[in-house]
Amino acid sequence: MLPNVVEGTLLKSMSKKNKILILLFIIILLCIAGLFDIKYKGFFYRLLPNSIQSYLADIF
Repeated sequence: MLPNVVEGTLLKSMSKKNKILILLFIIILLCIAGLFDIKYKGFFYRLLPNSIQSYLADIF
C-alpha cells in the first residue's frame, strides 16, 4: 500500500510542475505579443496616451 501513496504524491507534484511550466509559457507568450504590438503599433499601442506612444516610438 505504501508504493501507491508514493506514486500519488509524485503525480501530484508533477502536475504542479506542469502547471507552473504552462503558466510560465503563457506569461512569456504575452510579453512577446506585447512587444510585437508596440513594435508594429497595434491595437493596444493605440490605446496608450500620446506621451507614452512617443516615448515607446523612440525606443523601438
